[in-house]
Amino acid sequence: MDRKRSYYEDVALFDSKAKLFWFFVLMAFLVAYPHIVPSNSYIYMANLMAINIIVVLGLNLLVGFTGQISLGHAGFFCVGAYATITLMIHAGLPFIVALPAAALISALLGFLLGLPALRLEGPYLSIATLGFGISITKVIGKMQFFGGRQGLHAPELTIGSWNLDTDLDFYYLAVGLTVLLTIAARNIVKTRVGRAFIAIREDDIAAQTTGVNLTYYKTLAFALSAFYTGLAGGLFAFVLRFIEPEMFTLLMSILFLAMVVVGGLGSIMGSITGAVLITWLDLQLRHILTIPYIGDWLRTLSQSWFSITGVSNIQYIVLGTIVVLIMVFEPLGLYGLWIRAKKYWKTWPF
Repeated sequence: MDRKRSYYEDVALFDSKAKLFWFFVLMAFLVAYPHIVPSNSYIYMANLMAINIIVVLGLNLLVGFTGQISLGHAGFFCVGAYATITLMIHAGLPFIVALPAAALISALLGFLLGLPALRLEGPYLSIATLGFGISITKVIGKMQFFGGRQGLHAPELTIGSWNLDTDLDFYYLAVGLTVLLTIAARNIVKTRVGRAFIAIREDDIAAQTTGVNLTYYKTLAFALSAFYTGLAGGLFAFVLRFIEPEMFTLLMSILFLAMVVVGGLGSIMGSITGAVLITWLDLQLRHILTIPYIGDWLRTLSQSWFSITGVSNIQYIVLGTIVVLIMVFEPLGLYGLWIRAKKYWKTWPF
């Protein structure tokens, strides 16, 4: 029997040749993807998916692995976006320095927000994080230094001699960072830090009695989660090339949390699948009225029961329904479906 002799074996990237093979297949697909899709809109969608994966990885470290609820991650996302552009415009920092600096600013705010988490839990903690997410966007919107209500335009994006002025150029940056941050999150979960997070999630009193420092690890979970989200916010600013406070709403925070739930709480793979699925659905359902037959049926329905504006936002009804169904029939999310499928084929035909 092959037994593990050290905890360091847990963070080994590949413990089998099969995993190594499929990893290189995935990397080859990601490199070739922009050259095989029919239009630039697919590259833009992939960029958004990569950014949302980074956010959901960070949020899952907090919610899925540590058990600390948050409804304010749109605030960290906003801070990362504004801090990146502000540091580049006003401080003259290059993008490669401004992006991690903005993520560290978000991490500092996450640490400060984590302090109330020491005494709050459940709905009380969710209200505290909700208040942060709403207030930070209002504060930024009132300050002319950050462009006020007019927002900010992103400057030209260059890394050394590499000028990232197209979605294709940005794709390789976003996907490369996503791969690195996914590996980092996976390793964090496998280390002593990750085990402390899971112990706190299961029972913080029991964890404390076994020597887990609740103050340290709860604030660390918030800081790590905010770091990931702030980094994603900085990338998001350059996908759209323009940001303004009204983009970062409560609905955005709820959408991030929905990605975690749909993908699977406490799962790295679930973070990826949930972010990809919900991002794709969100983009597709925005144009639901243009779908043949369905669009015509919805217009007819709206004339009798709804307003046309309400029907055009039907994606939120669909996304909400998906979240409810996942929670009722498969609490482990898409990752749970993957586990069921794996077990079925391993034991087939028995």
